[in-house]
Amino acid sequence: MKFSKYEDLISHARHEHHHEIIKCMECGKEFIYEADRLHHSRKEHEKKMFGRIHKYGNKHEKSSPSSAQDNVDKYTGHFSDKL
Repeated sequence: MKFSKYEDLISHARHEHHHEIIKCMECGKEFIYEADRLHHSRKEHEKKMFGRIHKYGNKHEKSSPSSAQDNVDKYTGHFSDKL
């Protein structure tokens, strides 16, 4: 069958074939296949996904190894090896 609207295809798959419909968590658009949803997410919501990946990035990336060690010492200085 041919459908003039994507929503008609989704409705047909849901009602005629009892196919599970997968929704995009960001915008609510519906898909028949998970691969289609993933493609949509990567294409349409790429900027938001990129922001999530780098949200908690290493803040000391550009620092020298000695300053990184200084930070470790700073945060672990109050711990003791004594039990």
